[in-house]
Amino acid sequence: MSEAVFENIRWDLSGPVLTLTLYRPEKLNAMTRLMRRELCRALDLADADDAVRAIVVTGAGRAFCAGFDLSEGARAFDTSSPARAPEPGEEPGRDGGGVLALRLFACTKPLIGAINGAAVGIGASMLLPMDVRIASSDARFGFVFARRGVVPDACASWFLPRVAGISKALEWSLGGTVFDAAEALAGGLVSQVCEPGELLARAQAKALDIAENAAPVSVALTRQLMWRMLGASHPMEAHRLESAALESRGGSADSAEGVTSFKEKRPARFPDKVSTGMPDFYPWWTDPAFFASSIADHGDTKT
Repeated sequence: MSEAVFENIRWDLSGPVLTLTLYRPEKLNAMTRLMRRELCRALDLADADDAVRAIVVTGAGRAFCAGFDLSEGARAFDTSSPARAPEPGEEPGRDGGGVLALRLFACTKPLIGAINGAAVGIGASMLLPMDVRIASSDARFGFVFARRGVVPDACASWFLPRVAGISKALEWSLGGTVFDAAEALAGGLVSQVCEPGELLARAQAKALDIAENAAPVSVALTRQLMWRMLGASHPMEAHRLESAALESRGGSADSAEGVTSFKEKRPARFPDKVSTGMPDFYPWWTDPAFFASSIADHGDTKT
């Protein structure tokens, strides 16, 4: 697919690198339900398209994403509001930010965040399932949920301690202060800070380096191994999966090409595709279902 048309985001595929731009610049790219649905749809299309080998996510204008659209005023977070009613096919009680975070988490293509400005609320938490985060020196970050009388969204209570450590996650979340790119870099939230004019080119160069030099199937497997082993109870779980993956990949055309191209001192041309080349054991996990009633069920186990 060479192009796709959306309302709240922009799709730009240049070679193997797809750039998704949050596009509500007049509203600082504040998140809407439509934007969330379009991002999930774009990820579906990207995962199904072998021409897409890496994804950059950025914002239009002077913000990355200024948080959830609060145009409803005091009822903006009230799930009993008619405007927050589940849409057809949507399970009631689910945090929409969490739906987006889980879709980012499940992506088979590497995700690179190019944070061009304010990334606050969902604008900050949606960055956490991305693999590389590069910030403009103009960027500002804020896990401001407690200051709005709510709690973190987008599975941030799982992701943020793993990205930045529990102490920094609590420091940023309990007070809800907005902090600059330098603090984000020191705290491990981003890996690079650059001048605003360099940001998109740097993020796209990182994406292109992955796309041109790494085998897509190996990238997809590595991404899932790394993320999913964060919750493993013992390194033996990683050993089992890595052994199976190495056995599968070691006999692949990609492996032969990787070694041959190295010996011949030329760029590799990996033939295997994510759409058809994933090993038989993939996926090795079963995602838990969402049941709103399960929260109430926890009451039976309290002591």
